[in-house]
Amino acid sequence: QLSLLHTRNSAPKLTEPGPTPAQLQAIFQAALRAPDHAWLRPWRFITIAGERRKAFGEVLEQSLLARRPDADAAAREKARNAPLRAPLLVAVVVRLSEHPKVPPVEQRLSAGCAAHAMLLAAEAQGLAGIWRTGDAAFDRKVMDALWLSAQEELVGFIYLGTREGRVKPLPDLDAGDFVSSW
Repeated sequence: QLSLLHTRNSAPKLTEPGPTPAQLQAIFQAALRAPDHAWLRPWRFITIAGERRKAFGEVLEQSLLARRPDADAAAREKARNAPLRAPLLVAVVVRLSEHPKVPPVEQRLSAGCAAHAMLLAAEAQGLAGIWRTGDAAFDRKVMDALWLSAQEELVGFIYLGTREGRVKPLPDLDAGDFVSSW
């Protein structure tokens, strides 16, 4: 339904309930339909839920301190509590393969499309989400804590749950402002 595509926006405040197992399965099934040149399947997903969110918050705090040893208490607390902003986090991972016709940028874009499909599938089921990155998403220490191989990178974290509060207003955009003919 086009209205879903025209109105979806990120939900910075998420609360319980998170996706049910059936809803999560549908979210992942949507992700698997991302464009995928040569069927490399360059993506995989890691869920972080329940008490594991606190453990992951400790990873984020340690990552922050490694990058910024002088980080103040507020920054440390923000990093530590980041995973608690939603009932479920999904780390979206791209697995880069050597391929003569599919450069790494295409593989990263495919994983990004999978992440976007997850957000759309969540909205289609009455849930909400937000795609977050930040320095931690590009920190090899965080990737190592999630057991990523040397050929894998994080595309970002999809936070999923139930929207708290109203939908934030988005400006109306005219597609004609972004389209031209050649």
